[in-house]
Amino acid sequence: MELQKIQILESLIAVAIYFVLYLIIKTTINNTLKHTPLQRDRRKIIIKGLHLFTTIVLAILLSGIWGFKQNEIAAFASTILTALGIAFFAQWSLLSNITSSLILFFNHPLKLGDTIKVLDKDCPFEGEITELTYFFVHLKTTSGEIITIPNAQILQKSIAITPKHS
Repeated sequence: MELQKIQILESLIAVAIYFVLYLIIKTTINNTLKHTPLQRDRRKIIIKGLHLFTTIVLAILLSGIWGFKQNEIAAFASTILTALGIAFFAQWSLLSNITSSLILFFNHPLKLGDTIKVLDKDCPFEGEITELTYFFVHLKTTSGEIITIPNAQILQKSIAITPKHS
């Protein structure tokens, strides 16, 4: 067989294995975490993190299949790690919102369904948390508007939290 056909076959096998492993790991994590005190929303965020991690592993595996040299893969990985390191210190970058989402997940009492009030003297607002993503917290106001707040801003502002009624 030609080299290119072999690479396509290996790529298809790698993607198939990726999907099977992802589903197995996702099911295992869901079943394991159902027996812990973590809220359902936190489990969803863990699954999103797992998906990101497994996608990066797949990208590295595919780059190896298609003939990238180890030093090229290492240079790419070190560039990504450097960018993430800078994100811990860069206040306004998109990467700072990703790192802020990790801080919000592990060390902040925000949960889906909670109502928060941003205590800002210039622009105060209030809404129910409908979505927590890598970049933004989505709030739905009482008038039905959806407000998106960058995760880094949530960490910088003072907020009042009214927990959802269980």
